[in-house]
Amino acid sequence: MPAQKRKEDLLTIWNAAVDAVSGETAVSRAIQQDGDFVPNQIIAVGKAAVGMCRGALNHFGDCPALVVTKYDHADEDILNRKNVRVIESAHPIPDQKSLEAGQAMLNCVSAMDRDSRLLLLVSGGASALAESLNDDLTLDGLKAATDKMISTGKTIGEINAVRKEMSGIKDGKLLAAFSGAEARVYAISDVEGDSIATIGSGIGDTHRATGKASSSIIASNQIARRCAEQTATSLGLEVRHNQESLYDDVFKLAPQIGESLKQASKGVYIWGGEPTVILPENPGRGGRNQALALAISKYLRGLANITLLVAGTDGSDGPTNAAGGLVDGQTFSDEDAARAALEAANAGQYLEAHDSLFVTGPTNTNVMDLAIAIID
Repeated sequence: MPAQKRKEDLLTIWNAAVDAVSGETAVSRAIQQDGDFVPNQIIAVGKAAVGMCRGALNHFGDCPALVVTKYDHADEDILNRKNVRVIESAHPIPDQKSLEAGQAMLNCVSAMDRDSRLLLLVSGGASALAESLNDDLTLDGLKAATDKMISTGKTIGEINAVRKEMSGIKDGKLLAAFSGAEARVYAISDVEGDSIATIGSGIGDTHRATGKASSSIIASNQIARRCAEQTATSLGLEVRHNQESLYDDVFKLAPQIGESLKQASKGVYIWGGEPTVILPENPGRGGRNQALALAISKYLRGLANITLLVAGTDGSDGPTNAAGGLVDGQTFSDEDAARAALEAANAGQYLEAHDSLFVTGPTNTNVMDLAIAIID
């Protein structure tokens, strides 16, 4: 199989997997299954908030909606709807707009009357995008704590546990302020185990709700990987590995995956999850997926039969506009520069210079990361 054909097949598999868990598709599917629920207010928060809100409005028309998402994620369709208020804020480090968004969500929920119904749509990224701080905390303190946890390789579960303690809306505190008739939560999972208590630091957790409340996971890494496998099979490729196991430091995962691919048989190999990375004091440009892709490419150097895609399903990797890396046996050709880039957390710059950076733009979903390799 020519290298270009491997790349084309990888993109076909990737796009199908992401489309299967898109916010619009997942919410529409959930609403059709829960046909008895009609909300008076929609709140969508996270990187997939725009797509999720659109999926809800496809069914509920002019229902008032509040959308909280990452900068440059709102499209003209949502921005131009008179019944929709949009707040864009920062990720992964929160900013003043994050506090504005958190307060807007709290105000909205608190103002709903006794007979009202709330549809809360939650996706990954919500932890940074919306916050209402406890009285003894400041935005600078929140930023410093978040930056420290991210740069020292803490897992999302560890980070979100700390966020819950700082917050006035996470860990179910947002829905504690809701006194209406019913709250229903649809969540797209970006965490291991798909727990509503961890997604968005529990911003959609119902355990503090005083009235009727329920939550459902409507999209996950498992669903994306299942679709990836089905798509690969439809292309005539044999899937030999499909596992959610990307839960370690990128420099521990890279040799494991790289060495296994060198010894592997012809076929497709799929991994899902969310690795961690420890950053130097002044990191360069990149994220965990770009670093993992470049680190694995070291083990593929000189091999003409393997192509690998590693990327975040949300379309963004760390504080960059790239999703990850698309690498092969030629990527690590400049060994000294590649090693220096990995040490400086500057994988993005190296990948871009070697035509191996993978850029998708916002995908309106977020089910952690995918790594997909094709061997022929």
